[in-house]
Amino acid sequence: MTTSMHIALIQTTCGRDPDSNFRDIAPQVEHAAFQGANFVMLPETAGFMEPDPVRLHATAQPEAETKAIKAYCDLAAKHGLWILIGSLIVRSEMPGKLANRSFLIDSTGHIKAKYDKIHLFDVTLESGESYRESANYRHGEHLCCAETPWGKLGMTVCYDLRFPDQYRALAKQGAVFLSVPSAFTRSTGQAHWHTLLRARAIENGCFVFAPAQCGEHEGGRRTYGHSLIVDPWGDVIGDGGEGPGVTMAEINLGRLESVRTQVPSLHHDQPYT
Repeated sequence: MTTSMHIALIQTTCGRDPDSNFRDIAPQVEHAAFQGANFVMLPETAGFMEPDPVRLHATAQPEAETKAIKAYCDLAAKHGLWILIGSLIVRSEMPGKLANRSFLIDSTGHIKAKYDKIHLFDVTLESGESYRESANYRHGEHLCCAETPWGKLGMTVCYDLRFPDQYRALAKQGAVFLSVPSAFTRSTGQAHWHTLLRARAIENGCFVFAPAQCGEHEGGRRTYGHSLIVDPWGDVIGDGGEGPGVTMAEINLGRLESVRTQVPSLHHDQPYT
């Protein structure tokens, strides 16, 4: 395992058209590569965001036919960097249901791991916004802890953030990084985003990488932005603010051992009755 890495989080405002979204994101990935990034992460629903259920199902394709996957694999190979596609909406194996699927691509352009979002966002907020992801999506059933050159990555997506047991389980499997690609609503983001991400980092002694959607999307949805890079002590070492852009940081992996030595809570878990 190397001693450092250069991480880049892409923050964007995706719309309904997958090709247009890729044209917006690809130059940001290349910019990050030219700036020295060796791991680039994209937010949740990086392919497209579609509020209308009929158009959502019509736009989504089976994984094998989703053009964005090959396009990002080619980008990774071209620049010799790892890419996390925060998630793409693909047709699942269950008829009539979609999957919100995260893809980890290595520096040769091969898919190393996939993760389907486990926790689905079924809520009505005080603002009047209502979301029923379970009406369209099949929830994932398996944790994903993937090997990278820098250590193990525990993969999650957005609403998973509110379920700390999932992150503890990933840390117990050896994760030293936790990815939380998101399209957090603005209202919940303002209230909880920074607090929850810092908590997941602190309680598990992990780096947390959270690339996010931002701004106002077609159909009126508003997302919070503030892509965050958080170290294992809970310090925010990168914040993408409110608008599109690239947030970069050099990650000193020695920080991980230092924090886990000071607070060895992963070794102090006790069973409950």
